[in-house]
Amino acid sequence: MATGTGWTETVVEFGGMKLHLARAGSGRPVLVLHHDIGSPERLEFYDTLANRFDVLVPHHPGYGKSERPQWLRSVRDVAVMYQSMLSDLAVDRASLIGLGFGGWIAAEMATMAPRDFHRVVLVGAMGLKPPEGDIFDQAIVSYLDYAKAGFHDQAAFAKIYGDVSTDQLVEWDLCREMCFRIAWKPYMYSQTLPHLLGGVRAPALVVWGDDDKVVPKSAGERYAALLPKARFETVRQAGHCVEMEQPRELVRLVSGFIEEN
Repeated sequence: MATGTGWTETVVEFGGMKLHLARAGSGRPVLVLHHDIGSPERLEFYDTLANRFDVLVPHHPGYGKSERPQWLRSVRDVAVMYQSMLSDLAVDRASLIGLGFGGWIAAEMATMAPRDFHRVVLVGAMGLKPPEGDIFDQAIVSYLDYAKAGFHDQAAFAKIYGDVSTDQLVEWDLCREMCFRIAWKPYMYSQTLPHLLGGVRAPALVVWGDDDKVVPKSAGERYAALLPKARFETVRQAGHCVEMEQPRELVRLVSGFIEEN
């Protein structure tokens, strides 16, 4: 079905399971992978990207509108599913934009197919153990407080989520349960990923909010050091959810990077 600003929503099947996929725009394909708290239906960041690229925004399996496979037990499994989805949709040389938890998935995908992606963008990405500090443990706070922790400015949180509904709290609950199922031990990082990143051939852009309270900046610096062709950028006045707080600045960084030959 069609939604605002040219978005279409479809269902993609994989292994007998249904994945929800929103898509809009034209041009170079860009796969955007959302946070561990799911994703709002529409974001300025998505819409602005779709003015320049063919943007695909799936809901991770077990999150949002996608079905929950009972067998799913690792983030790398999710990465394999997205590789298959791109193959089934005949999407070649996509660029990856991974947001937080989605950054971990994007990094796993890049290690699986080192030469298949045009660009890799990791924004506040989980997946590596931070050399300094720890990834914020969502099990010790409420669903609401965890979502709020992703923002530098609580006015920005209110702009996106407004008066948080019961349905939204339920969705965050389901997202949390899925995170615990596939990313609990060790919590939100892989012990093998750092050893595999050196094989990635796609140029990478690592972006961090200057006030990320969820994933320490040291994790981003480690990504930039381990990826062979990477640069590190910091966005001012942004927390973990850079795409929600500073969408225009992130689009500026990402678009210029993807459009490079």
